[in-house]
Parts: sequence; structure tokens; C-alpha cells
Amino acid sequence: MRAQAKRLRHEEEEESAFISMTDMTVGFLFIMMILLAFFASQMQEPDAVSRSDYDRVIAERDMWQERAQSRAEVILRLEAEIEALKQQRERLQAEVNDLNTALEVQRAKVTELTSELEAARTRIADLEARIRELLQQVAERDEQIEDLRRQLAELQKIDPLEAYLAQVSQARREVLQRLRDAIRADFPDLQVELSEESDALRFQGEGLFASGRSDLARDRREIVARLAQRLDEVLPCFTLGEASRFDPDCNPGFVMIEAVQIEGHTDDVGTDRVNRNLSAARANSTFFAMTQAAEQVMQHQNLKRQPVLSVAAYGPDRPVASNETPEGRATNRRIDLRFIMVTPQDTDGIEVIREALESVEDQR
Repeated sequence: MRAQAKRLRHEEEEESAFISMTDMTVGFLFIMMILLAFFASQMQEPDAVSRSDYDRVIAERDMWQERAQSRAEVILRLEAEIEALKQQRERLQAEVNDLNTALEVQRAKVTELTSELEAARTRIADLEARIRELLQQVAERDEQIEDLRRQLAELQKIDPLEAYLAQVSQARREVLQRLRDAIRADFPDLQVELSEESDALRFQGEGLFASGRSDLARDRREIVARLAQRLDEVLPCFTLGEASRFDPDCNPGFVMIEAVQIEGHTDDVGTDRVNRNLSAARANSTFFAMTQAAEQVMQHQNLKRQPVLSVAAYGPDRPVASNETPEGRATNRRIDLRFIMVTPQDTDGIEVIREALESVEDQR
């Protein structure tokens, strides 16, 4: 840019010099014309001026004319060059203007990019600070995870008694589900469910008995008989006695049933004496109907060599629904078939159960 400006100034100086020379030449010619006019006015006669003077003046005139013509040619050439330089100057000035405009645009972009750069640097600083914070949190979580892993490792150390009791609970649930599914398949309309604790089958009382009665309805005896038969199929693998058929395939956890209680329950309508007697009578009716349908069911014994099948009566003491509604009272009038498992107090007790069941296997 500086070189272009310097060149422009030089061109302007040359232009000024050419203009001055032109003015001087024109002035010089004007003077010569005045002199010629003066000489002409002084000439009175052709013979008034000597020949030598005349020839000298003519020679000088011719010389000045020649010089004037030469200068005129130079002036024309210089004016043409000046015009060309002016056009070059205009083009260069236009280019300068364009470059200045482009320069301003680029400066604006630089300013914008500088602002963006500062914003990006601020954002980077914020992100780096957040990353450091998160890394600190990750380190803290790693410590917590490691601590929890240590705690989990401690908890995962198997307690033989706890593991055995878990197997006992699982085996009872599977036995009850097997019985429930079999009864449902035999009697699709019968309402039979597992208890909340998965330790009993629950029959609504009016599903087996007429309201206020303790004797099984004639068309319900078949249900109780089929229940006894299904129970007789399950108990051999979990009991002792002559009917025992223990096998590790059907009882891999070596668990044993302590009792299978036929429990009678009622709603709270009526006196306590009547309800307790009614619940006991219903439990006994179910017990005798089952033993009559499958006599061998009483051969299944617990670890104490006692029959596992027994009865219990609770009257209205153990409701499973509200007695405020007819539906709730109907649900509470029920028979439960509850499985009570042998639960040893220590590992020695587990070994006693295992040995008792294996002795059955050895006798086969």
C-alpha cells in the first residue's frame, strides 16, 4: 500500500512538471510573437533592415518554430502519458478502495473470531472445571463401589444354615404351586390360591361347605378326595415312614415337612364359640374325607416319626379380608392347607435331616 501511494505522488509531481513546461512554452511563443510584431512595425522599407539581420531573425524564427513544434509534440506525448497514468491511477485507486473494503471485512471477521475465541476459551475453562469436578465424583463413586463390593463379599460368604433355610422356603413354594396347579386343572371353577407367605393353599369355605354347615357338600367330596391323592403323590419325597420315597432328584435340598395342617377359618358373624366349633368341625370333616380317600396319607411322618397330616381351627381369629363386606366374609370362610417345614437351629440339625432322608434311600 505504501509503495502504491508513493508511486501516485511521483506521478502527480511529473504531471505538475509537464503542465509548467507547457505554460512556459506557450509564454515563450507569445513573447516571440510580440517581438516579431515589433520588428514588423519598425520595418519602413524593405531595405531598412540589413540582410544579415533579416537572415538572422528568420533563422531564429525557424529555430523557435522548430522548437515550438518539437515541444508541442512532446506536450502531446506527455499529455497522452498523463491520461494513461490518470487511468492507471483510477484503476489503482479503485483497487485500493476494494482492498480497503476487503480489509474492513476481514478486520470485522477477526474481531468476531476473537470474540468467539474468547467465548470458546471461557467455555473450555468451564468444561475443564466441570470435568475435574466429575472426575472427583467418579473417584468418590469408585471408593463407594469398592466399599460396597467389600460389603457384598462379606454378605456373599455363604452361611450354611441360611442357605438351607432358603432351600426349605423354595421347596415349600414349589410343592404348593404343584398342588395348586393340579387342583385347578381338575376343578377349574374352584377358588384356590397360595397364601401371601407362600406357605399354604387357601380354599374359600363356601367352595367346599354350604354356609353355616360343617359337613362337606356331596359334590365337593370329590375335590377333597383328589386333594388327598395329589398330596399323597408329593409327600413321599419330603417325609419319613413306610410310604417315604426320598430321592435327591425330587428333593435336592434335603428338606423335610414337619406338618401339613388342615386349618378351618370362619368370618366374625355369630358367637365366638359357634365360629370356633364350626371351624374345627370343617377342618375335621376335611381331614376325615382326605384320609378316607387316601388312607396311606397318614403313613407320611416327620422327623419325630409323627404323622404330618393334622388339623387346626382358628375361628374368626385370622381373617385375610375385611368382614365388613359380604365378599370379605366369604373369603374369610375358608379352609387352608398349610405346610410347616422342619427348620433346624444349626448345621448339626441339617445333618440330622440329611442322614434321616438318606437312610430312607438306603433302605430301598
